[in-house]
Amino acid sequence: MTAVGIVGPGPAGVGLGFALSRAGHRVFLHGRQAKNLPVALDHTWGGHPPWLAAADVVLLAVPDHAIPNLVQELFESKHVLEQHVVLHLSGALDRTALTLLSSTGAALGSLHPVQSFQDPLTAPEQLKGSGATVEGDERAVEVASDLARSVGLHPIQVSSEQKVIYHAAEIMLSSFLPVLAAVGERLMREGGATSADVWQTLSPVLAATVEQLRRKGTAASLSGPLARGEAETIRRHLSILSPPAKQVYLALTRAGLDLVRLPAEQRATIETALEA
Repeated sequence: MTAVGIVGPGPAGVGLGFALSRAGHRVFLHGRQAKNLPVALDHTWGGHPPWLAAADVVLLAVPDHAIPNLVQELFESKHVLEQHVVLHLSGALDRTALTLLSSTGAALGSLHPVQSFQDPLTAPEQLKGSGATVEGDERAVEVASDLARSVGLHPIQVSSEQKVIYHAAEIMLSSFLPVLAAVGERLMREGGATSADVWQTLSPVLAATVEQLRRKGTAASLSGPLARGEAETIRRHLSILSPPAKQVYLALTRAGLDLVRLPAEQRATIETALEA
């Protein structure tokens, strides 16, 4: 059992805290202002976390922009010691966000579950089988990896330079999928579909595509006119799209050209259609 103190009672802090507690760890949670939590966790509010002396690991579960001030406060508290491992949950930042704490002797690093925390109550099941990037000092990476495994995450050790690339990939795959769905929904509604029509049509397609990606990978999952080399269909689509949707369609079709193995003549015809 590891004693884990979490600063930040947002969805990520509460969700991960609940999962860690369910995995048998002792969990403390601290926030600036009192709030009702959806799960039962030991929690404190205001000032410096009073449980620092009892914690083995300190997790900073706050937004990226709030990390510098929190690190400053922890440093000034003089309660972060060599015994501690301090980790933040940011996907884009690395160990250097905690540099001010280096003089304390604490091991510094990051643990970023590649998963969203919409509902803390479902976090223990949601995290199982998901990935998590870990980075930092050797001891920090070891502890972060052990914590990740304890809740069913698959830890992936990355360097400071690699971490932001992983995060960008995660955002491309997760955060932008709703954007694409919104573009598709808007187009279907322009064509006269109701909300019920839209999601009755799109939901099975999205689910099938995700399953296909899991089973066969990206290239084998690509379908539609690009996969078939149908330049005329692509040209017709582009002719009726509004400028914002057209820019999305163009960018993704150009990127998709690298996934398909089309004869040179077909590829050239599509490239010409994209430039028209």
